[in-house]
Amino acid sequence: MSTVIHDFVDACRAGTNPRTICRVHSGWAVLGESQFLRGYSLIYPEPVVSDLNALAHDERKTLLHEASVLGDALLERTGAIRCNYEILGNLAPALHVHVFPRFADEPAALATQPVWSYDWDAGPAFDAERDAALQHDIAAYLRNTGIAL
Repeated sequence: MSTVIHDFVDACRAGTNPRTICRVHSGWAVLGESQFLRGYSLIYPEPVVSDLNALAHDERKTLLHEASVLGDALLERTGAIRCNYEILGNLAPALHVHVFPRFADEPAALATQPVWSYDWDAGPAFDAERDAALQHDIAAYLRNTGIAL
């Protein structure tokens, strides 16, 4: 079964996904299509698998470790106060890890809510020009930690 995640990974591999931050051992680090929280990122595994349990134990460790290091990069490079991590796979049944930086200045009504409470369409969309410096900074952080290829 082909999903939008398969398409995104194909575009990362081809060098045509402008949201790509860098290749990591477990797959691809990318910025989210919506940047309602500045720096919202994902990791798409390479190759695409259906869910976390479809990975061997060592592959799971690598993916989850790299997601946490991506979170470290977001904390340092965006000024976020914490990160939320989610693996759902309900809409696109292919494994992908969401990493959401959370900020001190979020609206009070949303600050303690799951990110799904936000109006994703009202937030700014990824912008290659605006977000290039952040992509570069995150990639540099990931290279310095040894997880970027």
